[in-house]
Amino acid sequence: MTIPIRQSLEGVFLTGLRPGTTRSGIPVLRARVRAQQWRHEGETFTPQEPITCDLVVFHESTQRARTRFRPGDAFIASGHVNTYDVTRDGQTVQREEFVARRLGHDAARTRYKVTRTRRRLRPAIAPAAQPGSGRAS
Repeated sequence: MTIPIRQSLEGVFLTGLRPGTTRSGIPVLRARVRAQQWRHEGETFTPQEPITCDLVVFHESTQRARTRFRPGDAFIASGHVNTYDVTRDGQTVQREEFVARRLGHDAARTRYKVTRTRRRLRPAIAPAAQPGSGRAS
C-alpha cells in the first residue's frame, strides 16, 4: 500500500479570494498569502523571513470558497508549486504560485463556532407493522 503524499502550505490570507478563469475557461480563485519559514538548527527551529506568494484554487464551488475565507484567516492547503515566467519592463522574472487541491482553515489557529441544525427524527416503525416480519396485525 502506498501513502499519497503532497506538498502543503500553511499560511495567512493577505487578500480575499478573487475569482477568475483560466485560458481554457476553468473557474479559478486567486489570493495573495504569507507563509512563515523555519530553519532547523540542531534541536531548535529558528524563524526566517516570511514569504509572500500566490495561492491558486481550482474548484467547482468557487462561490462557496469565496465566502469561507477572508484576509487574515489562517489556512492549510495541499497541492503543488507551479513555476512560471513573467515579463515586466522588458525583463523576464520567474514567479511561483501554490496550486491547492485541498484548502481549509487551520484549526489550530482559527477560532470558530460550529452551528448545526437539528435533524428531524424519522418515526420508528413498530416491529409488527414491518413488511415481511411474519407477524399478523
